[in-house]
Amino acid sequence: MSDNNEFGSFLSGFLVGGLVGAAVALLMAPQSGEETRTMIVEKTVELKDKTAASLEEAYAAAEKAAADARAKAEELAKVAQARAEELRQKSQVVLEEQRSKISDKVAPKASKKAEPQEDKTEGTEAEKK
Repeated sequence: MSDNNEFGSFLSGFLVGGLVGAAVALLMAPQSGEETRTMIVEKTVELKDKTAASLEEAYAAAEKAAADARAKAEELAKVAQARAEELRQKSQVVLEEQRSKISDKVAPKASKKAEPQEDKTEGTEAEKK
């Protein structure tokens, strides 16, 4: 952004300097009115051309900066997507590991609770007979 401000300052200084220089040259020149008007027209055309060239340069610089920013944003988006996918895969692995650990700890306790219930059921059936 600092480069844009410096360029804008340069462009403003260039234009103001050109106008001041043209005005001083007109006032100091010992010429007739017709010659002065012709010179004013020539200087106006010259200044217009310089301004157009400077404007084109500024526009090209702005387009280049925008294209660079767009490319950088796309690159960062791709990096972020790749990182997100990597984290998703890692989290999936961690989730599966935790599920496995939980099921390993829960399964033995469930089978221990299930065995006594079967005994009670068998004992009750034996008592019925």
